[in-house]
Amino acid sequence: MNVTVKNPPSSEAVERLDAEAVNSAKIRQPLYAPRKKIFPKRASGSFRRFKWLIMAITLGIYYLTPWLRWDRGPHAPDQAVLIDLANRRFYFFFIEIWPQEFFYVAGLLVMAGIGLFLVTSTVGRAWCGYTCPQTVWVDLFLVVERAIEGDRNARIKLDAGPWTLDKVAKRVSKHAIWLAIAVATGGAWIFYFADAPSLLIDFATGNAAPIAYITVAVLTATTYTFGGLMREQVCTYMCPWPRIQAAMLDEHSLTVTYNDWRGEPRSRHAKKAAAAGDVVGDCVDCNACVAVCPMGIDIRDGQQLECITCALCIDACDSVMDKVGKERGLISYATLNDYNANMAIATAGGTTAIDPRRVRDGGKLSDRIAHFHLRKIFRPRTFIYLGIWTIVGLALLTALLSRDRLEVNVLHDRNPQFVTLSDGSIRNGYTVKLLNMIPEPRVIFVSIQGLPGAVMTANGIDQPEGRSLAIPVEPDKLRTLKFFVRQPARHVSRETQHFRFVVEDKASFETDEYKATFNAPEKRR
Repeated sequence: MNVTVKNPPSSEAVERLDAEAVNSAKIRQPLYAPRKKIFPKRASGSFRRFKWLIMAITLGIYYLTPWLRWDRGPHAPDQAVLIDLANRRFYFFFIEIWPQEFFYVAGLLVMAGIGLFLVTSTVGRAWCGYTCPQTVWVDLFLVVERAIEGDRNARIKLDAGPWTLDKVAKRVSKHAIWLAIAVATGGAWIFYFADAPSLLIDFATGNAAPIAYITVAVLTATTYTFGGLMREQVCTYMCPWPRIQAAMLDEHSLTVTYNDWRGEPRSRHAKKAAAAGDVVGDCVDCNACVAVCPMGIDIRDGQQLECITCALCIDACDSVMDKVGKERGLISYATLNDYNANMAIATAGGTTAIDPRRVRDGGKLSDRIAHFHLRKIFRPRTFIYLGIWTIVGLALLTALLSRDRLEVNVLHDRNPQFVTLSDGSIRNGYTVKLLNMIPEPRVIFVSIQGLPGAVMTANGIDQPEGRSLAIPVEPDKLRTLKFFVRQPARHVSRETQHFRFVVEDKASFETDEYKATFNAPEKRR
């Protein structure tokens, strides 16, 4: 049987894109140099599909969350996520946070920070490349731009061409849709702070509070400017994380890497060079990686602070390697440790220039080449970050599940500290604050313990004096009452006595207490 072996296409068959790295690591522009526009080419591949998925999820969460409902009963709002500034509440599904419980929010911020350190030390700037709001909205704006003006070459031609009716129509359409997205972004934000359906009607009819319109205007301007006009400049010049993230990386962190130990020296005429006996790498110098980069860099220049590790250059390079019959991974996620090990093979331990023939056995990549494996990211540093993150999370969860929804706070009258009544008994006044932290009405029983013979009354409560009073408290409310505690003269033993205010909800069995003092004249000592 005769078998015909089809030769893979040569590197000359791959189109070389006229793409230049705007943010070149080799030639740094002055800080105040005019911005050069970047026209990223549309990429396709597994990382691009993953970015589409992340964009759909994050935008869906942002725009749809205020419209989710959660039944908390007749006395509480039914919006699932609500920041109720007027009543000083934060609702998140079944969780309700009061101002004095802000430490939960602080704990979540700590977890977010540690999580960012964990992700960065493990997989580099994955946050920047996939989930950062700037990245997500720039991707969304680019979708609109490509749909109206075309892909990279068409946009470059349109930008350089004269102002025709067609160009004006495309530019007006693009910016109008950008503004609509920006308005929707600002509008979605204000819905987190009030009942979304009601606020939408008030906003549309001009009856919303002025701060709502101001907020939407500010967020519209920033979204349109950052996502549509400034784009990569926000990441390069405004965001501090590119400078900080370097401290989070080590030799075992995954970063998007051009494997020059395999790709150099690059050539557009690999077959002719190989036939002539020249050393040739796998890179065909097609500039596909430069053309798709939204940050305008050339990943072949090495690690750069502008790189957000979106991995679109990996998709672009893999498609080229498929065309020329080479293994994928010329650009890949790799660790510095693996890169150095492979470079040592290609350079004979650093004694010669790169010779990609050393990394191959019989035309295939050698088994000595180090490749990424999932177990490599599980190292002591990863476990330390993960352990701290877990401890903080468990502490917050424990505090959340064990917290009381009933609180009492007592303030002793300072002037006068006590009053001597006509029958010789001593009376002290207290301001008692009863906090009902559930969206249901309660009857809270307030009693005193530890003060012999003492009885109390409360202003506004039509009940006889005694050692316990039943106080009704509205849902999610703080009720403040003036209490008077009276002790007969025969029981007053010393100048200062200690006792407790004990509050109890007999329906839920929740209790709380406050240690107070009872003052008497010095002569009673």
